[in-house]
Amino acid sequence: MSVETGFWGIAVLFALLIARVPVALALIAVSFGGIAWLLGLSPALGILSNTPYSFVASWTMSAVPMFLLMGFVAFHAQLTSGLFDAAKALLRRVPGALAISSIFACSGFAAVCGSSLATAASMGRIAIPEMVRAGYSPSIAAGAIAAGGTIGALIPPSILMILYGIFAETSITGVFLGGVVIGILTALSYSAIVLVLAWMRPDLVPRRPIEEEPLSARAAIERIWPVLLLIVLVFGGLFSGFFTATEAGAIGAAGAIFCAGLIGRLNWMVMKQALLETLMTTASLLIIGIGASMFTRFLGITGLSGFLSTQVGAADIGYYELMLIIVVIYLLLGMVMEPFGALLVTLPVFIPILNAEGISLVWFGVLVVKLLEIGMITPPVGLNVFVIRNVAHEHVSTLQIFSGVAPFFVADLVVTAIVIIFPTLVLALPGLM
Repeated sequence: MSVETGFWGIAVLFALLIARVPVALALIAVSFGGIAWLLGLSPALGILSNTPYSFVASWTMSAVPMFLLMGFVAFHAQLTSGLFDAAKALLRRVPGALAISSIFACSGFAAVCGSSLATAASMGRIAIPEMVRAGYSPSIAAGAIAAGGTIGALIPPSILMILYGIFAETSITGVFLGGVVIGILTALSYSAIVLVLAWMRPDLVPRRPIEEEPLSARAAIERIWPVLLLIVLVFGGLFSGFFTATEAGAIGAAGAIFCAGLIGRLNWMVMKQALLETLMTTASLLIIGIGASMFTRFLGITGLSGFLSTQVGAADIGYYELMLIIVVIYLLLGMVMEPFGALLVTLPVFIPILNAEGISLVWFGVLVVKLLEIGMITPPVGLNVFVIRNVAHEHVSTLQIFSGVAPFFVADLVVTAIVIIFPTLVLALPGLM
């Protein structure tokens, strides 16, 4: 009876999500109703009153607003504005130099941001008009930035990875280290797509080098030193073990404010915008997290998680079959849900199965963030696509952007297959920690 209630709870949850009920409200409503059905109203009220505090009071959760503040200060103070120019100076003679430069600039922005939407918006404003003027197809130019924006959640600090580490009760630093590998691999795969297009379709991606005078090494460093300093400060301390992921967020936020003040870009409007966006984003993530925490307790009470783990073991489903099922589920969810909701809805179901199968939760965290970010460029809810449409509407339509991201979607599938076939690629750096 309890297991059946668990299945009914999942069915009702997805019905509510399809009806466009906010993820947090759907999770809380289903969990509260299910617990009340199984245990009574008083236990359900007790869990409803205790869960918000027990979840929000977690010390690890304090990393979320700190990393968000670092990213928003860097964004509004334009600390990353020189990344594109520096990448152009380095890659100016490579075929498709502007597109590849934008992809690597997205990777640099990701190292101080943690949000794919902010990465796509920031680089889209800078790079798309320049690529269009240089003869790039508007579709490919927009597609490269929309896809490049997904690197924002792959290279740490990644808010998705922090939330995953909290719910999976695994090392956030380990997931961060694995994210570095898959982030670099993704950037290289996107660059390979650009090179292939430049070779096969020069009408879409020009082969000629960038004609403008390149920046000197000194000028390039002068434009990107705030980003380099933040990367060294946060990553150096984090990966050396000098401070934890939670402490790294606070140090990164302080470092971003210090750099903005040092170059004269820190003012009241910058801080106001950064703080407001940090508060609003943190609040939305916390309410979803509270709902997911309640949903986890509901599934635990029903015994559904243990039941599914037992069934998977009894069915003797192989590693590749299990991964195929999980990949398909996340790709489908990515078409209709935003990443945070899809992550927190599914983890209570998948984590017990992965533990039963002996699959590394650090490795799975990297894989699942990659799959969720693929959803950021797939129709109909590809959020990165709509962000690019908003910042470059005079150059490209929504349909053209979805067309432009198609080659990069293929690259994403190849990277996903590589990560599944060769998990040691992701686990090598965490193993050295």
